[in-house]
This record gives sequence, C-alpha cells and structure tokens, in this order.
Amino acid sequence: MKISYNWLKQFLKTKWTAEETEVLLTDLGLEVEGITDFESIKGGLEGIVVGHVESCVPHPNADRLNLTKVNIGQDQLLSIVCGAPNVAQGQNVPVATIGTTLYDEKGQPWPIKKGKIRGEVSEGMICAEDEIGIGNSHAGIMVLDKNLIPGTPLNQVFSVEKDQVFEIGLTPNRADAMSHWGVARDLRAGLIQNEINIPLDTPSVSSFHVDNRSLRVSISVKKPELAPRYCGVSISGLEVKDSPDWLKNRLKAIGINPKNNIVDATNYVLHELGQPLHAFDLDKVKNNKIEVKTLKSGTKFTTLDGIERELHEDDLMICDSKKPLCMAGIFGGNESGVTKSTTDIFLESAYFNPVSIRKTAKRHGLNTDASFRYERGIDPNITEFALKRAVILIQEIAGGVVSSDIDDFYPKKIEDFQVFLTFDKINHLIGQEIDTGVIKTILTSLDIKVNNVSESGLGLTIPAYRVDVQREVDVIEEILRVYGYNNIESDSKFNVSVANSSIYDDYKIQNKLADQLVSQGFYEIMSNSLTTRAYVELADDLKEEHNVDILNALSNDLGVMRQSMLFSGLESVSYNINRKKTDLKFFELGKTYKNIEGEYLETKHLSLFITGSKTKESWTLAQERTNFFELKGYIERIFDKLGLSNLDYQSVESKSISEGLTGKLNSKTIVEFGRVKTGILRHFDIEQEVLFADINWSNVLDSLGRKQLKIKEIPRFPSTQRDFALLLDQTVKFDELKELAFMTDKKILKEVDLFDVYEGDKLPEQKKSYALRFKFMDDKKTLTDKQVDKVMKKLQTQFETKFNASLR
Repeated sequence: MKISYNWLKQFLKTKWTAEETEVLLTDLGLEVEGITDFESIKGGLEGIVVGHVESCVPHPNADRLNLTKVNIGQDQLLSIVCGAPNVAQGQNVPVATIGTTLYDEKGQPWPIKKGKIRGEVSEGMICAEDEIGIGNSHAGIMVLDKNLIPGTPLNQVFSVEKDQVFEIGLTPNRADAMSHWGVARDLRAGLIQNEINIPLDTPSVSSFHVDNRSLRVSISVKKPELAPRYCGVSISGLEVKDSPDWLKNRLKAIGINPKNNIVDATNYVLHELGQPLHAFDLDKVKNNKIEVKTLKSGTKFTTLDGIERELHEDDLMICDSKKPLCMAGIFGGNESGVTKSTTDIFLESAYFNPVSIRKTAKRHGLNTDASFRYERGIDPNITEFALKRAVILIQEIAGGVVSSDIDDFYPKKIEDFQVFLTFDKINHLIGQEIDTGVIKTILTSLDIKVNNVSESGLGLTIPAYRVDVQREVDVIEEILRVYGYNNIESDSKFNVSVANSSIYDDYKIQNKLADQLVSQGFYEIMSNSLTTRAYVELADDLKEEHNVDILNALSNDLGVMRQSMLFSGLESVSYNINRKKTDLKFFELGKTYKNIEGEYLETKHLSLFITGSKTKESWTLAQERTNFFELKGYIERIFDKLGLSNLDYQSVESKSISEGLTGKLNSKTIVEFGRVKTGILRHFDIEQEVLFADINWSNVLDSLGRKQLKIKEIPRFPSTQRDFALLLDQTVKFDELKELAFMTDKKILKEVDLFDVYEGDKLPEQKKSYALRFKFMDDKKTLTDKQVDKVMKKLQTQFETKFNASLR
C-alpha cells in the first residue's frame, strides 16, 4: 500500500522527516518497506531555464531547421538548432541546457549534449511542453510569458510538487489502516506516546447542502444481510473534464493514473478515508431506481474491462429497474459508467458484507481497490460522511448541484465491540507492569473508549472499524505496539526447552536424501501442484473422475491438482532441453492429489528424472548415455540409506513407463521406475530418452523402522570367483537364476552378479546369453578348488534342469 507523506501531513501537521516517520510507523506495526521520491514533473525541470530568442534564420543545409541565438542570462548567446515550425525571434522559450536530463514518454532518460546538426553547432534544446513533462502537445515549441527574465529556472515559473511515498507492507488484519486517514490515526497515537500531541485534522463536510430535490433516486435493498448499509445521492449539472493538477499529483504519487474529475474524486476519497464509492451515469439508470439484489445464476454481465461474465446466484449486484449496473463493491458495469458526456450522476457509498464480497471477487478472479477494502471490513459508520466528502469535492472540481436528499438505508446499526480488560492479563502477557495512566492514554489515542475503571481492569468500547480488535488479547496487542516492543525489558536469563526428536522425522530423512542426491549430481526442482486436466489423457492409469478441481482456477492450465509427479517434472525437462541443457538429473519432493469417490487423498512422493549423457563430452572419456541400470543404482543407494534393501521387484504395471520395475515391500508399492513412454515424451517435444522413478514417500515412511547395525570382523580368509556364460530362453530372468543359485548352496556362495548380456543374430531365435559371476568364501578356512568346482557343478546341473540352460 502506498501512502503519500504530503497527503498524510494534511491530517497531521508534523515536522518530522519521512525517515523519522518511517521508523515510528514500522514500530506501530505498519512496516515501511521503502520510501520513494515523487515529482509531479519527472526530473523536476532541473537544468531547464527561460531563454529569449534573439535571432532566428533558416538553416543553410536543411529546409525545416532554423538557426537561433538564444539569451539565457549569460554573457554569451547560445547557438541552438531548432526544427519547430513556430520558433521565432523575440519569443521567450524553455531551454534545456547541456547536461540536462529529459525523459521520454516511457520515463527513459536522455541527456542533452553539445553536438552538430547538419554541420551547425547546437548548444542546447528549445523544448515543446511534452518534452519537459508540462503538457501533452508536440505541435511546436512552448512559448512562455514575454515578461519572464532570461535565465530564470523553469521550476520557479511552474510549480513542481515533490513528495515522498511510503510503501507499507500492510497485514490483512489492519483494515483500519487502508487509507491516509487510517495511517494518520495510528501515527497520531505513536506521536502521543512520544509526547508529541498534534491534533488530527478531519476533513470538514459542514458545507454540504441539498440544492434541490428534482432527481431523487429510489433505493431498494433486497438483500440487507449482504448490504447492511447503503447510501446514495444525486448530483446534476456537472462537467466531466480533467482533474486539477493538485488532485492528479495526489493520485499519481500513489501509482493511480488520473481519468476524469468524477472518477478521480471517488478514488481520492477511497484512498483518503478508506471508503469505496461508485458514480453511475443517471441517464443510464432506468426509472431512477436502484435495486441491491442477487440475480439468477448464469445471468450475463459485462464489466468495465469489456469482459462478459456469468454471474453466480450469490453475487450481490447493483441494478436499476431493468438490468444490472455494477458488481457490488467490486467492479462497475460497462454500460453505466461516467463518460465525457455525463452531466448527472448517482453517487453510491455503502458497507457490504466482507465474506460476500470476498467470495464474489475470488469467484470471478477480480481484485480491485474497492474489493481489497470491502473484503477486509471497512468502517460502517463512515459511509454517509465519506459520501458528503465526495460530493463537496466533486462540486469543487466539476460543478453541479445536489439534486436529492441522501438516502441512507441502515436498518440495523452495527454496534461497537465491548471488551473488559484485566490488569493481571496485561501484566501476564507483556511480562512487565505498565502504568494504568499510560494504558488509558494509549487506548484513548486509538479511539478506544474507557467506560469504567475498577481495581481489576477496564471496561472498553472498541470502534466498529477495528474489526481485528474484539478480544482482550487483541487490546493488549494494541497497547503493546503503541507502547513499543523495544521498550519492554528483557530478562537476563532465558529458559529453553530442548525437544526430543527422532532421527526418523520426515524432514530429517528428506534432508539426508536430498544431500545424497545432490552429491550424485542431481538438482532439486519444485513444480506447481496445479496443472492442466489434459495430462490425464496421456496415461491410462489416471482417470478424469479422480481429478481434484480448483473452484477458482487462475487459468485452464492450472485447473486441477496433479495426480502424478511425472508431467510437472517433464515440463522442467522439456524447458531445459529447449535451452540446450540436455544432460539432466532432477529430483523433486512433492505431493499428488486424488478424489476417490468423494474422499480426497494426498500422497507424498520423491521423483527422479535422468536423461542425456552420463558425463560431459571429453577427449579422455567416451560418451555414454544414461540407462536403466544407472537409475536403478541411484534408487538402490536411496534404499540402502533408508535400510530398505529387501524389496520385491516385479515388472512395471504403470501405463506411463515401459521397460521398468515395480518395487514392493509388505504388499505396499514403494517405487516404480523405468523409461518414459515415447508417446508421452512426444507431447512435451522431447526426442531423447527420459528415465523416471516415482518413490511413494508416504509408503516409505510407513515402512521405516530402526535400522539394526550389525558389526562383524573383516574376513580372514580369501574369496574366489567363477564365471558361467549361459545360453537361456528370452523369458528367463536374472532374479530367477540368482534365487536358484542361493537355494543350491547356502554355505560358501556369497554373491551372484550379472556382468554381461548378449542378444544377437549369432544366437538361436528366442535365446540370449547371460554372463554370471559367482563369489565364494568360507569364514573359517581357505577354500580349495575342489570345493568350489563341486558347487559350480551343482549350479550347472540346476540351471540345465530348471531353465534348460547350456554353457557357451
């Protein structure tokens, strides 16, 4: 939120600097995130002076240029080449001297330098009004008053307003501070605490009066629970035009582009008092009737931005007798707004139900200055006051007369809050006793009325605009922020309780594995959990009915929660490949979401993606592509780290993965990994192979237990190895051979490894060759060749019998 310091000082005549005020505002809880300088004319007209054209002759080398001699109050005249058609001898003109910085229409700087134009020296620039920011015309140079003295700085001729603007990081609970008046109220309380008592100048509305009653507009509120208060008044005979400079400067300082005097006046009051207003062109209000109501679901309504929207049955609308005019408290309609031809208006000021406004704004994806305030809760008792303030301002800058009484629908007054504040509670929460007189002064400075004082505490009335102060602890927080957190003494001794935590806490395990993967060359990615529903069509194992839909989706591409980690990861892979980063290793810890027959399921996952080459291209290393076994190695290292090394692997059942495995433990799926199907990769314009692993983190956490460490001495006796090259049927798997080997011998056989696979035209059809390596060792003695050969013979026999294998 932007707050103009000049505007703020209209309420508080403080002599503090902006920097001093920044510190106090931050201490009060209105954190100032920065201060920026504002100038009504960018550059402040620095370096631009009044010049008198002493002579003007045609340029000898250009038909449309003139050579001028200009007096700027110095000993020598300046030679300036000028192309304006209206430049003439005897004129007073604005001259940008050498070294001056001007700004183009986009705010980009361009310095004035001495140079030559068509062979003639030019020592400055005679300016048009748009070139120095005074106006918009570029038809010719700006001609100044002939009585001005040459050399007079132009910022002494034209007033340049300079301001400092606070950028306040307003927390959502501080609805009372969403205006200059609200910030001034808080600042005054802080100044009083610093023993500076400055009165708060409230805008006067005493001059408001009704001129006639010729344009009365009848108001009917059909939904009083959604519009507890609604005020309106008619103004006729006004003139829509540009606003005066002072008003434009106030709005520009806080980042609002002026439009016309009527809209600018409503915006001014909005940011001055925090009360949104809306002006309707009365010629477009049928039968001079305003109805505040809801409409049938599906009703079409076009807003000021030209977008046709479909209304919900709970959307509160401002209507005339025939049609909707405005989305209450959010956005005006395209057909009822103020235009240059408007002469009569109906001016609205209201208090709408915050929950209703918030739901409608979110439902239609709208966020306006008005909805921002209505959603958080404005002051219901300022409605009529703000309306009068706006009427007076409009009459001042647009003329017109008040042509109706103020119609104020307010059937049930919103009462102030009653709170009893106990002294014991104050001392307990703050940890320090604060003098009762100081407490009463602070409360009074915050417009909190002290009704009664007893030995135990204070009876208080909280103004209705403080929607965040309804409990005793809220009042104590108000006292503390004004008193100053820094003024509370700290104990010299602090007691800290150290919590006992398990090494199996989720975040600890995640951090350990993340460190391990990073050390292996992986990069962590974080993808959006919101995705497009089109991805469901890419995988047969994902179903449309399992989607978790977003009610107020930001776009069609972010309409559902993701059911799989695969597609968001592939988006990152595709993004990098398209930028010439083809060798990738990613991991992501995230969640997936499903709606299974009305039950919402949220599951944690760890996903891995590898693609491209294993190593960078080098003359010392041959290029080798990543493969399935590399991914399997990373997965096995993860499970070794977790103590989950006894997974049961089976062929993958996922419709998104081909040539992969599914790892299960106690019937729970722990991991699925393999090569992503080509059809899915094609959807992301990925032409290279991508390997993907999906580790069900929720099932991993359920399967973890304390890992029992087993320590044994290093074997004292050597091991020995033997190899088999077996010719096998294509259907035989290595796991089957390994299992049979250990069933054949359980004493000295320690390891079985597959170190080579061959499939080619030199083998019989439907056959393949596996090269197996067997490691043997005896813990008690050195093995003999005879013992090892005996086991190898048994293994050969078993392989031949069970799998019809033969030695190659």
